[in-house]
Amino acid sequence: MGGEKKKNTVMETVVEEEPLSPCSRLFNSPDFNCAIIVTMGCRVKGNTPAIIDGLKRTLVNHPRFSSILEMNNGKKGKPCWVRTKVKVEDHVIVPEIDPKIENPDQYLEDYISKLTTIPMDLSKPLWEIHIIHLKTSNAESIALLKIHHSLGDGMSLMSLFLACTRKTSNPEALPTVAVQKKRFGPSCNSGFFNKIWWLCVGLWFIIRLLFNTFVDILMFALTIFLVRDTETPLLAKPGSELNPKRFVHRIISFDDVKLVKNALKMTVNDVLLGVTEAGLSRYLSRRYDQEATPKLKESMRRIRLRSAIMINLRPNAGIEALADMMAKKSKCRWGNLFGYILLPFSVGLETDPLEYVRRAKATIDRKKHSLEAVFSMAFFKLILKVLGLKASVILVRKVIHSTTLTFSNVVGPKEEITFHGHPLSYIAPCVFGHPHALTIHFQSYANKVIISVTADPTVIPDPHKMCDDLVESLKIIKSAVLERGLYEIEV
Repeated sequence: MGGEKKKNTVMETVVEEEPLSPCSRLFNSPDFNCAIIVTMGCRVKGNTPAIIDGLKRTLVNHPRFSSILEMNNGKKGKPCWVRTKVKVEDHVIVPEIDPKIENPDQYLEDYISKLTTIPMDLSKPLWEIHIIHLKTSNAESIALLKIHHSLGDGMSLMSLFLACTRKTSNPEALPTVAVQKKRFGPSCNSGFFNKIWWLCVGLWFIIRLLFNTFVDILMFALTIFLVRDTETPLLAKPGSELNPKRFVHRIISFDDVKLVKNALKMTVNDVLLGVTEAGLSRYLSRRYDQEATPKLKESMRRIRLRSAIMINLRPNAGIEALADMMAKKSKCRWGNLFGYILLPFSVGLETDPLEYVRRAKATIDRKKHSLEAVFSMAFFKLILKVLGLKASVILVRKVIHSTTLTFSNVVGPKEEITFHGHPLSYIAPCVFGHPHALTIHFQSYANKVIISVTADPTVIPDPHKMCDDLVESLKIIKSAVLERGLYEIEV
């Protein structure tokens, strides 16, 4: 009996202690300390007790959000997650605010910027929520969820966040997220010649996949050792990751994005990348005019400007599975597992605004036929295993320092949602702590798309103008579609 008791104790210890994944170790390194801030605009005044009660029933039941990080006390002295008791009140911060404040939007922007300079407290689980009782131009109150990136990748954390919410129209129902369905290959009832045709298409697909992957891996290697983006007003300076960041956002109509998508027979990603290329072209053109560098403006088409994009390689657990896990305090597949791809951006003023989205589609279509993300992840894990964490961090920092920006797009709920009794008017996630001076993130939410720009003000002093350029670019592209009669009504 004594031996059995001892055995059970050992089993309990194994359950309570979990080693850090390679990606989580990367995000916890001193030179790559990344965190995420999710800004939630609430349609009602903040109710702190309701949010605390809701967090006790949901978020803290997730193992990562109820574990502290032990850097040297795990098995064999390796970093690990150790389960602990969570006092939710210690993670909820309610600042005192002067109710007569003159510019609420500026106060919120300054508050979030200050948050980027405050490190997470390692003595407790690496998350916190700030409830700001302040009416802004788009919300009655604000909730800021700050999460260390080592807790999970962007897609996993967004799914977990949505699992803590419910539909505004049905308080018992989880939100629904659009899922793109793809079918490749012949149906069961296809004829013989049709199957032969699909076999040829499959062979061509494999050849194209191998060729694109080889070219991308070669470019990835050249980026590590030789190739760097062109020096532009967007490129980060050494130490940019340590500077306070400015977070600004704009809200645009998702229907406008879908109008362009349907008219040109593209995806939402194609349109948003095209809008970003158009917006950056407008911004750079104005900056070159202001800095009196006409030669650089003329050579904009020759600029090498790329984004280092993290691609999630772990199958998403799903909102329902995460909600069930938190309700039953059970387990679910979780962690950081991603690879990098290098996405080139084409900049330069175009006479035809639709050219931006056409080029964007060609770029994304090519990247879909490549295993660059898988190979970059495998290479990173190999370096980590052979040469250690320090060498891996140097490798990733080298890739990011050689590129210009971070770009991402996350699909949100199809309808408006409520976060523990607070209907949300918008959701604006952002990330900081990496060496880029510019991060552009698109977040869909009901019939809106929120454009979030994270900028180092020492490099990009006018992020609001950049946001305005992105919004104006969508308007110009939409106008071009309507003027040419390309619009088709979506049924």
